[in-house]
Amino acid sequence: MKHVFLQLFLLVLFLFPATVSAATSPAEPVREIKPSLVDPEVLAIIFSGYEYLHYSVSWSGGVKIGDIYLVIHPESEEEGAYRISAKVKDYGPLRLIYPVDDTFDCFVRGPMKLPYLYKVHQREGRGGREIRRTTWFDQELGQVRYQRNENKPELFEVEGPVYNEFAAFIITRALTFREGEAMIVPTFADRKSHEVLVNKLGTETRSTLFGEVQTLRIEPRLQFRGLYDKSGATVLWLTDDACRVPVSIQSRIVIGSLTADLVDYSNAACTILSPEPAP
Repeated sequence: MKHVFLQLFLLVLFLFPATVSAATSPAEPVREIKPSLVDPEVLAIIFSGYEYLHYSVSWSGGVKIGDIYLVIHPESEEEGAYRISAKVKDYGPLRLIYPVDDTFDCFVRGPMKLPYLYKVHQREGRGGREIRRTTWFDQELGQVRYQRNENKPELFEVEGPVYNEFAAFIITRALTFREGEAMIVPTFADRKSHEVLVNKLGTETRSTLFGEVQTLRIEPRLQFRGLYDKSGATVLWLTDDACRVPVSIQSRIVIGSLTADLVDYSNAACTILSPEPAP
């Protein structure tokens, strides 16, 4: 079970190395992400001032192993910028086997909400081992600078604007999907550039925190390598409305599957949805 919970979180937000598999290339043309392909109404709701999402993470059979807390709010130190903050906490048996207490902060700005700074602070294991990682994005020069702990920073060249794993996850919510047609979200993650294909699979009515709602089934087409092999597709369910709230995220792994279900949500600008009262 070591790293399993953390892997889910990283998987959900595109952290693992991802390459496009030729076997899953879409039949329809692929569109590169640009302002005309982003719904301004959705983006305005997401970045309206404060959005809070809490996910309960479970392994096959509904065994809860942790929680993910995600908050999007204005960055006080730079006008017009936003901070995407996330916290990962272990739960139950995992806390005894491999404690996890990680925080992630991604800073974005501009009309396309591109990242300019990314900070990671990981505290894991029984000894409380700490790792700090910082990534700076210069979108105009096409450069990314990465530093782990006190090591010498590394410089990477990128072609055009790029997202990181958090910013890619958020901008995906605002894309104007066409069924059967994938879009490329350029993403820099794990010290590499990737072209992440995102495709709309269809619509589906799901039981959620908000009751029975119509959702969009979205698939990021990824081929993962690393600590474990990905044996199945990752699927996101977004509410089919102007809020585009990710209500569930699922992925199959070699042993079973991992699921993150939304259990608490708050955004004053999202007047369409409201959580159902507890029984």
